[in-house]
Amino acid sequence: MMRKLPLILLTGMISLSLTGCQNPDDREMEKPTPSKPDVTLTIRNPKVEISTQFEQMAKTYEKKNPHVHIVIHTVGGAADTLSDLKAEMASGKAPDIFTNTGFENAKLWRKYLVDLSDQPWVKDAYGDALNPIKLNGKIYGMPMNLEGYGLIYNKKLFRKAGIIREPGTLSELTAAAQKLKKAGITPFATGYYEDWKLGVHLLNIAFAMQKDPATFIQRLNNGTARIDHNPTFNDVLDFLDLTLKYGTANPLTTDYTAEVNSFANGNAAIILQGNWIQPMINDLAPGMKLGLMPVPINEEPSTGSIVVSVPNYWVVNKQASSEEKKEAKKLLNWMVSSSKGKAFMTEKFKFIPAFKTIKPANPGPLAAEIMQHYKEGKTLSSNWFHFPVGVRDEFGAAMKMYVGKKLTREQLLHEFQKSWERSISQ
Repeated sequence: MMRKLPLILLTGMISLSLTGCQNPDDREMEKPTPSKPDVTLTIRNPKVEISTQFEQMAKTYEKKNPHVHIVIHTVGGAADTLSDLKAEMASGKAPDIFTNTGFENAKLWRKYLVDLSDQPWVKDAYGDALNPIKLNGKIYGMPMNLEGYGLIYNKKLFRKAGIIREPGTLSELTAAAQKLKKAGITPFATGYYEDWKLGVHLLNIAFAMQKDPATFIQRLNNGTARIDHNPTFNDVLDFLDLTLKYGTANPLTTDYTAEVNSFANGNAAIILQGNWIQPMINDLAPGMKLGLMPVPINEEPSTGSIVVSVPNYWVVNKQASSEEKKEAKKLLNWMVSSSKGKAFMTEKFKFIPAFKTIKPANPGPLAAEIMQHYKEGKTLSSNWFHFPVGVRDEFGAAMKMYVGKKLTREQLLHEFQKSWERSISQ
């Protein structure tokens, strides 16, 4: 005679039986939906060249840290302005992570920056790489990378025009431009739409070529030196005139992207840019043979030096919540300490690391040359960090007026001097 099973046991058996008969797809649907991320981090990325790669890095980090969602706002090129960031700061809706160039800008933004002195990566950074973002002995930003710039040239087009060695003086560069033109090749890619190309990178050469750039800037500040009386600034304008004479058409309406595209497509042989264009070159013209040389501005033989510096520092917004600050620090540390973070930096971004613990992985010809210059001490300084706030934009705007023939050379040099005097008197 069959014994009766307890009701509770019978119910459990029926339940298990029904579960076993369910369609696998039905069981999958019954799984609880994953919870939403606990923290959203917003990042202001100033590098349009790596916008896609930066998004990929963020997704990689989110997979390992599902409690974090990353929103990236990429600026740069024509949109590379801090005016939007200032407005966001004022409204309390600024990004959790953004960038700062250090020195004067670090002082200007100090109240918005979190002290990062206790972070693990500090001990691994090259010592001089931290100086621009150090205030009162505290570190307020993580170096993004090392960058260098000069005249990048297409070796194939140089050979085609019969140019067998790098020009070391302005007259040699002029002769090279004439050879290129005779061979049916436009010598210079000239994209002068953005102010920074002229007012920062090009004009910096005039400061970097001073006997002592730091002392020269101090003398400008105390009124014992003048820009309009300094011959090196005239020399830089001689170089600018050469690029306009032998450059691509419509320089004032040619933006950064169009300029690099023109160079990558072989429409011009020389471009004033830096190793940051390597990812774009890799996409547009894989395998292009590139050279990098200093910018000759007069008849003094080149010293073989190019401009190298840390262009930007990742900083954490002091207005962010405590949890956002915590996660922002973790993300920055992951970028420079984890194997995947390092891989993105070296393999995807093609960055030159500012950390002793990160070895470049096939950085490309531009980065390789810059690293060699850096190791040998053959570098010129980036001096725009020391400019009074606002001067860089005014320099660029005035130089664009010169390119557009709205200012004479003498008027332009006076505009430089007036901008400096006005800025230090405020």
